[in-house]
Amino acid sequence: MSSEIATLSSTHDAIARATRYSPFLATLLQREPDFASGSPDEPVSIDVDLPVGTALRRARRRLALRVAIGDLAGVFDLSAVTHRLSDFADQALDLAIRTAITERTPGVEPSGFVAIALGKQGSRELNYSSDIDPIFLFDPATLPRRRNEEPIEAAVRIGKRVVELLQARDGEGYVLRVDLRLRPTPEATPIALPVEAAITYYESQALPWERAAFIRARAAAGDVALGRRFLDAIRPFIWRRSLDFGAIGEIVDITRRIRDHYSQGQAFGPGYDLKRGRGGIREIEFFAQIHQLIHGGRDPALRVPDTRAALASLAEAGRIDAADAAALTDAYVVLRTAEHRVQMIDDRQTHELPAGEALDRVALLDGRTDGAALLDHLRPHVTRVAAIFDRLAPPPSDALTRDGATLVDRLSAARFDDPAAAAARIAAWRAGRYPALRSAAAQGALEAVLPGLVTALADAPVPQAALVRLDRLLERLPSAVNIFRLLEARPALAALLAQLLSHAPTLAEELARRPDLLDGLIDATAFDPMPDVAALAADMRARERGADFQARLDHVRRVVGDRRFALGTQIIAGVADPLDVAAGYSRVAEAAIEVLTSATIEEFARAHGQVPGSEFVILALGRLGGGALTHASDLDLIYLFTGDFAAESDGPKPLGATLYYNRLAQRVTAALSVATAAGPLYPIDTRLRPSGTQGPLVVNIDSFARYQRESAWTWEHMALTRARPVFGSAAARADLAAIIQAVLAGDRLERDVVADAVAMRAEMAAHKPPQGPLDAKLLPGGLVDLEFAVHVAQLSRLTGFDPDLSRAIELLDLPLQAALNLLTRLIVTMRLVAPDAAEPEASATRALVARALRCEDWAAVVAALDAARQEVIAVWTGVTHGQVAARNADRA
Repeated sequence: MSSEIATLSSTHDAIARATRYSPFLATLLQREPDFASGSPDEPVSIDVDLPVGTALRRARRRLALRVAIGDLAGVFDLSAVTHRLSDFADQALDLAIRTAITERTPGVEPSGFVAIALGKQGSRELNYSSDIDPIFLFDPATLPRRRNEEPIEAAVRIGKRVVELLQARDGEGYVLRVDLRLRPTPEATPIALPVEAAITYYESQALPWERAAFIRARAAAGDVALGRRFLDAIRPFIWRRSLDFGAIGEIVDITRRIRDHYSQGQAFGPGYDLKRGRGGIREIEFFAQIHQLIHGGRDPALRVPDTRAALASLAEAGRIDAADAAALTDAYVVLRTAEHRVQMIDDRQTHELPAGEALDRVALLDGRTDGAALLDHLRPHVTRVAAIFDRLAPPPSDALTRDGATLVDRLSAARFDDPAAAAARIAAWRAGRYPALRSAAAQGALEAVLPGLVTALADAPVPQAALVRLDRLLERLPSAVNIFRLLEARPALAALLAQLLSHAPTLAEELARRPDLLDGLIDATAFDPMPDVAALAADMRARERGADFQARLDHVRRVVGDRRFALGTQIIAGVADPLDVAAGYSRVAEAAIEVLTSATIEEFARAHGQVPGSEFVILALGRLGGGALTHASDLDLIYLFTGDFAAESDGPKPLGATLYYNRLAQRVTAALSVATAAGPLYPIDTRLRPSGTQGPLVVNIDSFARYQRESAWTWEHMALTRARPVFGSAAARADLAAIIQAVLAGDRLERDVVADAVAMRAEMAAHKPPQGPLDAKLLPGGLVDLEFAVHVAQLSRLTGFDPDLSRAIELLDLPLQAALNLLTRLIVTMRLVAPDAAEPEASATRALVARALRCEDWAAVVAALDAARQEVIAVWTGVTHGQVAARNADRA
């Protein structure tokens, strides 16, 4: 009861303030005394017995009164106010569409015409006197129309009637102001557009700001199913995985232009524009939308239209600072509430704080003492919003000098080895030497980013080398605009790019093929440990609904490229141990195998069905089997199948099991290896299969088991020690693992393991010498010798079997762990910084290698490598000689 009394008291107080300080509300209170005395929370209905226009205008008037009193009384919070206003706008717009259609074609079910709500109606955030910004779309196939009437003619007339019903004024007032200028090219297009034409426009011609507008888009009225189909179709246009920082920059520029255009409303105080002013509502909205555009393509949880919900989601995902999100949310509530008070005075769509007595009136309507108190309430919020947004949109940097001599001096001071040559390269860029730099847009983007880019290159370990590699990258780019916009929007990326260009030719080459790889580094999550295989596979399976097989291949290639590039960058940035990166490379590859093999099987089965009681299985060997890939590793795979090789598939084009799986395996290899428009994937090596290249590509597991027991050579059993099933059901994997374990444990032909291994190693040394002085794999005492030592010990002792070399060494109690770690760190790092295994020329790159190997300096690297090799040679010698000695003792 006490709460009801408090509500009644606050309502009476709100009515008193409304009567005294708001001419508009005072008039409504006189015209609607019954609504004034009722509860603000009671719904407002539309009288269906009245003409539609009259019923809507009367309902809107009553809604305006109810919402205002509930707002002023504190019964409604901001969400309740904006939701009621927005829901009524939806209801009115829907009724207007139905009326416009049925007036022209009585007796038909209204369909084929939809209003897409943009702006605040789309996000259910309409303000007290807001107009609405719909886009009218129609389906020519389902739109009701009169005989001999073209669909476009009918749609335009329906649209005009809708606007008339909502916007026309009479003694009852009006319903809603309607602004149709957000449709594509409004100066040249009709007010209603065919849905397919609209889809084509947004896929190919839309302007960047329209992406931000569609963050809040919603099918609000009319044929909602049609509207949802349209929004589903253009979703890739709104939420792009590959970021367009030109669009981000344009939205920031819009805000700057708004500040300039409304300069009289920028200074806080009387006349301040609550919406467009510096630190105002629009900057809060744009702050959220810009971050949604940046991150929403990769994180669907951020695709929320409501401004405050968007800020909360961004903060929860770690994309923006939580304190900033809280400050912007509080400011949004305060500024929107003040905006409503201003609009309640005369029901005008205005956002400016008035001056003098008019400002006092707004303050008193809000329950404050005077205008000064209202300003004091608003000021800290405006100041905080402006400061936060200014960090997002800093003033443009000073241009880099075009004077040749001055530029040379600057580059010389910045430690460029040959400043004159560096200045000449920059001059060539400015002259449009490369195709990617010839357009006006590219030149503008280049000038915007040059100052920060030169600074980042100067701070790089090897400025001149970084500049030369950047030049090569620009030479190969089809377009440079996006990468420049990205660097301009995220200055920290310029420093990281300089590091990559200085140290990592492998990653620089990948960037030249796919500049959008930098997109994945826009936040700290790129440096997090790589997720598990299941999470990676889920990411690779995420694709637009209805994507065909080729699109799925492209998607996986993009994800793999993003992940591998991020892993390589972690080493260059010094944030990850190369051992962890090697494991991460392996998880990425295993996830790609899982997803692409499943997709290939699904596609293959469309024509050939499935083999009953049978399944496809993949066995990984080598570095993938051991879970320690490098950036350049190929994948050693054996393809197998379960069940009867004499069975036949059940599809429209049946095949015998052996032919079925051999054709399927060829498709899987292609899916895993053939380059598409999205780039290459992995080289696939299937030579370790039974009988090598002379045997079939795929055999069933029983044949594989028999071959390993009865025919396989020592080198094949050595390879089998690192075998690990990576595709197939849990049961099939377990069966295959059991077969491998039994073979390795002794269920195989007796062979002279030591003699075979020694001979094989000697032949390998003769035909595959080390590539360079730092070839961690092929140098004497390198990884090959280490692996041989471990495998000989495993096969001779019949124990210590684990695909992971580190665990195998532990099980065998061999003194090789430190050597394995150092050699693995070296090969993983060198594949990025010196693929030729030569000693890096730059001292900074040598320092990077030392850091990756956990050595103090380069001298320590050389010493550690020498010590590791000697240890491996000693163990290899001990294993082989010890086994020979033991064998001779047995014979004696």
